[in-house]
Formats: sequence, structure tokens, C-alpha cells
Amino acid sequence: MSKISTPQRYDFVGSFLRPQRLKDAKEAFKDGKISEEELNKVIDEEVTKVVAKQKELGFHVITDGEFRRTFWHLDFMWGFEGVDHVHTGKGVQFNGVLAVLDDTFLVGKIKAKPHPFVEGFKFLKQFEDENTVAKYTIPAPAQMFQQMIIPVNFENTRKFYADNDELINDIGKAYQDVIKQFYNAGCRNLQLDDCTWGAIVGDAAKQRYKALGVDIDEVKKQLLKVNNLALEGKPADMVITSHICRGNYNSAFFTSGPYDSVADYVFAKENVDALFLEYDDERSGGFKPLSKVSLDKKVVLGLITTKRPELEDKETIIKRIHEAANYVPLDRLYLSPQCGFASCEIGNKLTEEQQWAKLKLVKEIAEEVWG
Repeated sequence: MSKISTPQRYDFVGSFLRPQRLKDAKEAFKDGKISEEELNKVIDEEVTKVVAKQKELGFHVITDGEFRRTFWHLDFMWGFEGVDHVHTGKGVQFNGVLAVLDDTFLVGKIKAKPHPFVEGFKFLKQFEDENTVAKYTIPAPAQMFQQMIIPVNFENTRKFYADNDELINDIGKAYQDVIKQFYNAGCRNLQLDDCTWGAIVGDAAKQRYKALGVDIDEVKKQLLKVNNLALEGKPADMVITSHICRGNYNSAFFTSGPYDSVADYVFAKENVDALFLEYDDERSGGFKPLSKVSLDKKVVLGLITTKRPELEDKETIIKRIHEAANYVPLDRLYLSPQCGFASCEIGNKLTEEQQWAKLKLVKEIAEEVWG
């Protein structure tokens, strides 16, 4: 068992651009040209390569790049009883692009079962060594809750759940079960990816919820409740972190707005060990909300963007780190890109070489700031 834990001074969120060989294999499988066994062989080989690259760059955290999934969040939900999905070609409107996602909905009560992602973790764990630790990323419980109460799903969800509290309870209990599955498989570092907090900030969110006749503060309470319920009883030696962003699809974002309106909830009261926070441009607002972060949490500043290939100016990033240190002590601050490089298979608009250059920059800056 690796003694290293997350976050590290220089870290990353988790997903990487899918290599062309992997994309080609998945298309061949869809077209019936190769078997599932042949596809999985290619996936295993490409995961092995991407882990080797992370180690080559000197990172102490390794992930499988999320190579086994199509969507950062939906694939995980399909691993529970009571959840189904269909591909319709529809999706969610991001800034200037339609994020084409599978419709994911309830067909019964949500219950845990042996989750396929745990097998993916077991494959990754074999690459741990004295210098690295395997981190696995899954969507936050709040993300699953939100998926089931979005307007297009709300009426269907009510066939199985009379109210949101009952839904929250089942999601929380199902997540508790899966967290134990990861733990029993040797996982000691789990990351909850959570766009729900990012989707509820800003004026546009206020107007959206007002138009739906929904109390936005009640929604914040529900998001916090489901996340913390899932974390109840988590093993003391398991690090669970949360990554918060405002959407990341083919270099487009979903929402904009500062953290001010959610800081009293997620920063102050969510029972995670660290927060990976999107802070790569003005859409995220200033650092003042960091003053609400509880003393038991670490903060990973996502100051390097994955949405654009251009490298940030090193001195500008260092200056921003020290600005954030006015609200959270420097020894509780860490550095990473603001999100993954390919939250969905389509990936962001940069090359693999540019992706690695971003990570090299993260490491260089962290070593200069923290030594």
C-alpha cells in the first residue's frame, strides 16, 4: 500500500486526451469489427502507457486518464441498479457547443451492486510504487442527484421517489457501499468530481432556478446533504477530495460565476479532505471566498487551464498563488490544472504534447513556490 496521499503540491484532476489508437478501437468495436476482449486489450495497453507518462513527468499521483469511460459522470451512474441510459444525440448546451450526452434516467430504485469502476481501479493500482499513488475519479453524489431531478427527468423520477429526501437517502447509501468497494480493493485516494456547485453560481443560475420556481438555497442544502451522507462512515485512512468546476466539454464551459454564493455550504461544511477548485480565468471570480474554507481542508488551485493550449506566464501564476495565500495559508495550498483534459471522450482543443507541457509547467511552478 502506497504511503503517498493526495493532493500533492503539483497535481492534476484526472482525465487525459484519448490517444488515436484508443479512439479507433472504440469505433471498431461499435462497428462490430473487433470483440470486447480486443477492445479491452487496447484500453489496458493505453492506460499502461499514460501511467508511464505521468511517472516520466515526475508526478506522484497516477490515474487511468478515464480511458475506460465515455463521459466523466454518466458512465459511473450506469453502474447502479435502477439507472439506465439511451443515446439520442441530444445533449446540454454549453458556451457555443452542444455537449452530446446519453440520456440517463431512473428505471427503479437506486441500489449499489458490484461496480465496474472498481475493476478499473484494480488494474490501475498495480502500477503504484514507492513514489506514486493511484487516484480514482468518480462523479459526486450531488451530480447523480442533480441528474435525476433535471426538468427532463423530474416527472420520471417521481415514479420511483415521492420526494427529494428519499432520493438523497438512496443515493447516499448507494455511494457509501461503492466507497467501501473501492476501499476493499485498496483505494485510499478517491476524488468526487462535482459540477453541481459550479452550475449554481452566478446570475444566470439564479434566473434559471427562479424560472423553474425552485428555491436555490434549498437546492444548495440538498447538494450538501447528499454529498455528506455519502461520506458518512468513510474509513479514517481514506482520502476523499472534491473537484469543482463550471463545465468542461471540448474546451467549452457551461456556466460562469464566483464561489461567493456557495462558499458557506461546500467550502465550510462539505466533509472532504481537499477541494480542487477551478480558478483559471475571470469566470471563477476572486479568492475571497476561500476564507470560508474550513481549517481541516486543503485547497488545490486550478490556475492552469486545460481549455487552451497556450502556456500560462509562470510569474503571473506564482503571483496568484500568493494572492490566494491571503485567505488560506500557503502550506495548505496546492497547484493543478483547473479541470481534466478530456472530461468526455471528445476532449479539449489541444494536442497531447500541449497537454504534457501544461503538466510540466504545473510541476515547475509548484517546485519554485514550495521547494
